[in-house]
Amino acid sequence: MSWNIFCRSSKTDFKFSFYDTVDHINKEQWHKVVPATNMYLSLEYLQALERAMQDNIAFRYILFHNKQNKPVAAAVVQLLNFSGKGAFYQDLLGKAGVRITQKLPETLNVKVLVCGNIFTCGENGFAFSDGISGEEAHEVLANGLEKLKDSEKKNGAVSLVLLKEFWPQTFAESDVLKEENFIDFMVDVNMVLPIRKSWDTFEDYLESMTTKFRTKAKGVLRKSDGIIVADLSKEDIAKHKVRIEQLYNRVVEKATFNSGSLNGEAFANFKKNLKNDFIFKGYFLEKELVGFSTAFVFNNIVDANYVGIDYALNQQYALYPRMMYDLVELAISRKASELRMGRTAEEIKSSMGAEPVNMKLYIKHGNNITNKILKPIIQSITPGKFEFRKPFKHVQHVPSGSKSPLHLIK
Repeated sequence: MSWNIFCRSSKTDFKFSFYDTVDHINKEQWHKVVPATNMYLSLEYLQALERAMQDNIAFRYILFHNKQNKPVAAAVVQLLNFSGKGAFYQDLLGKAGVRITQKLPETLNVKVLVCGNIFTCGENGFAFSDGISGEEAHEVLANGLEKLKDSEKKNGAVSLVLLKEFWPQTFAESDVLKEENFIDFMVDVNMVLPIRKSWDTFEDYLESMTTKFRTKAKGVLRKSDGIIVADLSKEDIAKHKVRIEQLYNRVVEKATFNSGSLNGEAFANFKKNLKNDFIFKGYFLEKELVGFSTAFVFNNIVDANYVGIDYALNQQYALYPRMMYDLVELAISRKASELRMGRTAEEIKSSMGAEPVNMKLYIKHGNNITNKILKPIIQSITPGKFEFRKPFKHVQHVPSGSKSPLHLIK
């Protein structure tokens, strides 16, 4: 189903075209707006995700047209329903990757509209063309989300609107959302490893480390020597679907927060649609799958996502750190500019060379009074602290003109 709404912003007129399935999106118009550099906004990725998760999540998509009826922006939205008391906020905002669960009221029934991707970290929910300024794009986005929220009333009022997560170089534009009564806040940092041009092999990476951290890395490789690592095909993923879900859920259950729980079908769909740009590594011990890791490769970036681990074997075989080092090797082999390692295990990842990058989110409650009450609570949230490691002999210089978010860390 699709439907259109006209809306006047403070600067010009825009039409919002809403869709409740990827299959109804005008592909030509979507591609005019969405850059090929963001896989998470590609129709191939969105279709794979929707087909696997549509029984649990309501998906919405928005195309924004200017007064000449030309597409200028696009947004991806998920609608999540939660009700009850106590732990439901923890489940809800944990699935959105937001650590504010212990500070919010316990007695609200909540329907949350998330602009972004609850299964990934980064700016994966909104894109706009050169036909609109960044400030105006975010103003129009706020209006479009408000109209979508109103159109969903028949299915239950939306209590919270959440936009996640923005890189530092976008803050100047995205802060326009605060003029639309959104509250900005930061959660745990994204750990990002810049891949040096001098690293042609994994051995080059190890040689750039101090003796202490190189010895530590080699110790991980020795402990995991009995593990067989294999790149799994779509058929392999389908074959091990039940075991994959078991291992994945063990990690989700341990996480302070998580970015949503995928099923085995989603992983198989990603491999089918994205082929070599979706990496699924299986870790086997005596032919039994004891762990896995995944990553998406796009725009000269390797973006690490999900892992599954048999914790009974994790310490003995150093499964988790082995997965992380394998991702480093993957990024080097793909000639990537950076490896995005995510928002967990910061100390471990910093010992591998990853650096912290602040990410900003925006949230608004549907009730203005409640929104004002929540503002000081939400803005009191700060990224968790950890002991930052410096494993390299020489600190890498990131050029001041680099597009990498790392040079914008404050």
